[in-house]
Amino acid sequence: MLLASFLLGVVVFVVVKVFIRALYTVKPNERAVLTSFGRAVRLGEQWVADENLNEDERERYRFPQLRVIGPGGPYFKWPWQEVHKVDVATQSIDLTWDPTKRQTTIEAVTKDNLTTGVDGQIRFRVAEGNLYANCFGVDSPLEHVMGYFIAVLRERIANFVDPKGQSLVDTGDVSGEAGAAAVDLTEGVSINDLRKNLPLLNDYMESQCRSTAARYGIELDAALITQIDPPHEVDRALSAINSTRNQVAADISTARADAEQQITMSKRAVDIASNNAQAEVAPLRELAATLMGIKRTGGAAALSAYIRNMRIPLLKQAKRIVQVAGPSAHEGAAIVTGTAGADHASRGGA
Repeated sequence: MLLASFLLGVVVFVVVKVFIRALYTVKPNERAVLTSFGRAVRLGEQWVADENLNEDERERYRFPQLRVIGPGGPYFKWPWQEVHKVDVATQSIDLTWDPTKRQTTIEAVTKDNLTTGVDGQIRFRVAEGNLYANCFGVDSPLEHVMGYFIAVLRERIANFVDPKGQSLVDTGDVSGEAGAAAVDLTEGVSINDLRKNLPLLNDYMESQCRSTAARYGIELDAALITQIDPPHEVDRALSAINSTRNQVAADISTARADAEQQITMSKRAVDIASNNAQAEVAPLRELAATLMGIKRTGGAAALSAYIRNMRIPLLKQAKRIVQVAGPSAHEGAAIVTGTAGADHASRGGA
């Protein structure tokens, strides 16, 4: 009876261990790695390669490629084999996450020695091409990735410079003390430059963390740094600096607009005066050309006849005529306008 119970127990153990627990499934958001006696099943002598690593790092993070079991099942495994499943779905985590301590923000020092608080999130997922590093390479891959990300972020904030490098005043046109004052007013404040260039900072972090897949088996999908705040004791001073800079920029823009308006008005006045002068000169030039043509074609007699004929309408409009005495008095008559109602008067021996 005892032997039968023992044999029944052995049969139940074999059935549960070999047949029931030997079957497993893999969910759509999971990938599985199979180990035999603790050693992962590999793909021959293939190794994980990543161009984002240098020569020293490639030797340090030299991980083999494993046979990855995709979604599906049921799959069979022997009792001496073990299944390691990982979630490959994209996840997000706050920058302040740290399993060793509780914190509400990440502190970083800017280029001008200002301690700031940085908040945001990162999106990540497990790298299917390097499950060895994620499952067996490091003890806590996510903790290593967060530490690496924070270190790179602090280094970037400490050396960040606005890539545009534009100042409010063109100091090339300002000299002496005024130029020095302009430089002081337009000198950049690191935290302002960081706030204006958050997309550039996120892009930089993403490019620098592309090697995390080869290091720790985790791919960084996106960096979402959303807030950079100074300490409360200097926040008011920074607000005053920003207000002053904005006021200076507004004054300079207004002065430039007024100067451009005055220049435009002066140019238009010059154009109007030039057009008026040309309009007054054009009839005289046309008359001179006409007289020269008459003299060239008909001679001096034709020119004198033309002048005499053109003088008749003018005599009708004249109020007073002054005639020079002499044999050629008719040639030296002068037309003088007088007051309305004045009679014709002649001067000379006539």
